[in-house]
Amino acid sequence: MISKHVSYKEGVYSTTAMRRGIDNDPNDEQLVNMELIAEKVFEPLRKYVGGPIKINSFFRCSKLNTAIGGSRKSQHMKGQAIDIDDTFGVVANSDMYSYIKNNLDFDQLIWEFGDDDNPNWLHVSYMSPEKNRNRCLRAYKSNNKTVYNII
Repeated sequence: MISKHVSYKEGVYSTTAMRRGIDNDPNDEQLVNMELIAEKVFEPLRKYVGGPIKINSFFRCSKLNTAIGGSRKSQHMKGQAIDIDDTFGVVANSDMYSYIKNNLDFDQLIWEFGDDDNPNWLHVSYMSPEKNRNRCLRAYKSNNKTVYNII
């Protein structure tokens, strides 16, 4: 287990990795980072939500990150980022965004696409209390490219 509510399998799961035969296992340092973000962000959020939260993407090795077209600087490759969604309908993504923004320490919190009322999912990253920027962004498409605005 990575944390009380995040299994190792859930943390490394990727249909792309399975389909392409990519080994998506983290090294020791990446696993420590995964445990840290789970402890500092996911578990307090899970307690607030009071139910399950869907993890869309957690750890991505560099080969997997390239395969899905991820950023070359993606914190997912360090085990420092997690994408989450309200798939289970317990609390809206916008509510989770507000909770994280107002109550937790984080590096980046991204309102991923969606509309003014609710993002399609959230991206949240965590490095350390000393390095976290508490930066809030909104992702949207412009001319077929993803653009990020500070909010």
